[in-house]
Amino acid sequence: MEWQPDEQGLQPVLQLLKDSQSPDTATQRAVQEKLEQLNQYPDFNNYLIFVLTSLKSEDEPTRSLSGLILKNNVKAHYQNFPPAVADFIKRECLNNIGDPSPLIRATIGILITTIASKGELQTWPELLPQLCNLLNSEDYNTCEGSFGALQKICEDSSELLDSDALNRPLNIMIPKFLQFFKHCSPKIRSHAIACVNQFIIGRAQALMDNIDTFIESLFALAGDEDCEVRKNVCRALVMLLEVRIDRLIPHMHSIIQYMLQRTQDADENVALEACEFWLTLAEQPICKEALSGHLVQLIPILVNGMKYSEIDIILLKGDVEEDDNVPDSEQDIKPRFHKSRTVTLQHEGGEGEEGEDIDEDEDDDDDTLSDWNLRKCSAAALDVLANVFRDDLLPHLLPLLKGLLFHPDWVIKESGILVLGAIAEGCMQGMVPYLPELIPHLIQCLCDKKALVRSIACWTLSRYAHWVVSQPPDAHLKPLMTELLKRILDGNKRVQEAACSAFATLEEEACTELVPYLSFILDTLVFTFGKYQHKNLLILYDAIGALADSVGHHLNQLEYIQKLMPPLIQKWNELKDEDKDLFPLLECLSSVATALQSGFLPYCEPVYQRCVTLVQKTLAQAMMYSQQPDQYEAPDKDFMIVALDLLSGLAEGLGGHVDQLVARSNIMTLLFQCMQDTMPEVRQSSFALLGDLTKACFPHVKPCIAEFMPILGTNLNPEFISVCNNATWAIGEICMQMGVEMQPYVALVLPHLVEIINRPNTPKTLLENTAITIGRLGYVCPQEVAPMLQQFIRPWCTSLRNIRDNEEKDSAFRGICVMIGVNPGGVVQDFIFFCDAVASWVSPKDDLRDMFYKILHGFKDQVGEENWQQFSEQFPPILKERLSACYGVCFYSTAVYDR
Repeated sequence: MEWQPDEQGLQPVLQLLKDSQSPDTATQRAVQEKLEQLNQYPDFNNYLIFVLTSLKSEDEPTRSLSGLILKNNVKAHYQNFPPAVADFIKRECLNNIGDPSPLIRATIGILITTIASKGELQTWPELLPQLCNLLNSEDYNTCEGSFGALQKICEDSSELLDSDALNRPLNIMIPKFLQFFKHCSPKIRSHAIACVNQFIIGRAQALMDNIDTFIESLFALAGDEDCEVRKNVCRALVMLLEVRIDRLIPHMHSIIQYMLQRTQDADENVALEACEFWLTLAEQPICKEALSGHLVQLIPILVNGMKYSEIDIILLKGDVEEDDNVPDSEQDIKPRFHKSRTVTLQHEGGEGEEGEDIDEDEDDDDDTLSDWNLRKCSAAALDVLANVFRDDLLPHLLPLLKGLLFHPDWVIKESGILVLGAIAEGCMQGMVPYLPELIPHLIQCLCDKKALVRSIACWTLSRYAHWVVSQPPDAHLKPLMTELLKRILDGNKRVQEAACSAFATLEEEACTELVPYLSFILDTLVFTFGKYQHKNLLILYDAIGALADSVGHHLNQLEYIQKLMPPLIQKWNELKDEDKDLFPLLECLSSVATALQSGFLPYCEPVYQRCVTLVQKTLAQAMMYSQQPDQYEAPDKDFMIVALDLLSGLAEGLGGHVDQLVARSNIMTLLFQCMQDTMPEVRQSSFALLGDLTKACFPHVKPCIAEFMPILGTNLNPEFISVCNNATWAIGEICMQMGVEMQPYVALVLPHLVEIINRPNTPKTLLENTAITIGRLGYVCPQEVAPMLQQFIRPWCTSLRNIRDNEEKDSAFRGICVMIGVNPGGVVQDFIFFCDAVASWVSPKDDLRDMFYKILHGFKDQVGEENWQQFSEQFPPILKERLSACYGVCFYSTAVYDR
């Protein structure tokens, strides 16, 4: 007997649907309670499907809402539906997929895919065959409804469809979809392409078997008049470029011509999909060859796409010039994520290597419109193409640029400034001759009457900061800094934000060049504390942190401290322990503490105490959550990570002065727990702090070493690069303090270190820290480490040859010299690498230079004249010169070899 609704049961359901459309919050609360009551009745869901599919007397939005409530119930408790109810719902869905209303068809499609993705594809074997059969229906609504449902299933379950679990239905489905590429209805053609597109990136076998038919069918649709069809054709070609470029190469010329047209499509969604093609092509090895002949057409199209559209300008409130008195709405503020501390070494190039992370939002010149749009895509494409073609791009760009940058219409002028910023990285060399003229023009644009011009000028100038800083300071640095500081005080919030970010970039490039202007800079930054709304305050903290990192100890002047610290501490006192605004403020204070060194002493006690409290609270909350997950919420461990990093900053900045603070707290006990946390970022920050405390106040660390060393040994796992890096560095610092007492722990750590240094594809930072730690371990325990010399000497030498002379390099090389003394045989096979590493020193201390001298001459005397001559023939001329000049090593090579 088929289920039938009863009038008494139907009325409360209809009332509920009416009430849910009310905007009143009290009514909404009542609706939620009523929903929970009705969900107690097993056939409530039957009523919902009945209203959706059969109650034609109700209006469509009400019927659709009934289906969406049912969808949520399926999501939440489908496994508890009685079998009869589940079967009734499935039957009704398939019987009504051809409803005359597009809204109802779409709702039924959503319901079907939701049931399917609850693991029901396996237990609803008739679903796919039936939907595929319904595609053949003469009735348009049935065909379209079935396709809509299939498209949603393909989107939600693409992997499952291409697996043995379902007996590979794609072998039937894909050829079937391809037939519909020629259908007379554009909506059906569009569904068909969208379905097949779901299987490109996963390289589904059934699609690969039909790849040529697929590509031919796409080409046949190239001129389609429907914009959804064109959009899906473009999307398919972009994905094929990634997965089956081999099949596109023979047609590449025509595809590029097609994409040039589509990037100018009147429909912005089509143009955006087509514009992705250039971004993807730029990552392919064939890019240069394929695109060279088309740049003359492509560049003007991309440049044209970089203008703000009318809708962008409305959304960005482009006509609002002053809004800095308007408070920010909370949803405008993106969540902040803290990046844990990684210990790196200084390189010959001068800067610390942060090689493992890329700046994600380089081109996010208009963050709040974080929706990807044609302007952003065109700018990103121009940026990557500039990196491929370098200065070859400029002949196509420069003639356009002049017209744009000086254009009377602000929208066009603004796009020109964005173009200039987008090519900064790739075309820097070729742009240098024009910069003495362009930079002053851009600085002038910082005063433009349109806020959107002022904000983009900030961003573009930041992209040329490196060049600005390389010129005499009065030429461009001083005028740029003066104008940027004015923009930091702009009346427009978007401009304030752009200026703060640009200033932070300028600080990183200029470093100590800014010292003469510190007073002036601090006056501006401190003034903004009273002016900025919530969102920009967070960016201000970054600018202050970057300033401290850039000028370092030069900030430690009473005049500067008195300006900067009171407003920072005031904010610190205003924030509660659970406020996420603490993240950027703690990061900022960490940089300030490291820079101020002893100048931070008057402020350190409350800051230190609060950090310890944050760690303690988070650990306690994690403990409660692990014991009773239903009673407590999981803590946000970022609070603990940021606090550990600020404690590191304090230890590094205050050095020995931190002793008293550590003595009066339980930080070592907390650190013991943090070092064993399940979250890698917590361990990473713990090991950084352990290393900093080892340097600053080892007597407090020493009693814990026996407990800490096994944990450090376990974390020498290169699967977690940054954790492993910091653990390695901390072990090296502990060696220098422990001396010969390190002996019991050598076996715990040495095998791991030797394995890491010999591992292929290990990031440079980790290799360098590993080499330093092996050297230090050998320095304090040569008898234990030297026997393994031959297993690590070659990678050890190559990874340290590019490091600047410093304390860490000094102790590591002393270690290697002592080990060679114990086990000279260990270095014989790789002696040329040792010579090269020694030659990388610019000015070693005298006693270290003596050690090098003895080893070099000892080896030469040991092997004898003739062998030395043969051996030294492998040396590059520059290495011979260095060794001869610095260590008096003679080479008897004939002139032939030196040519």
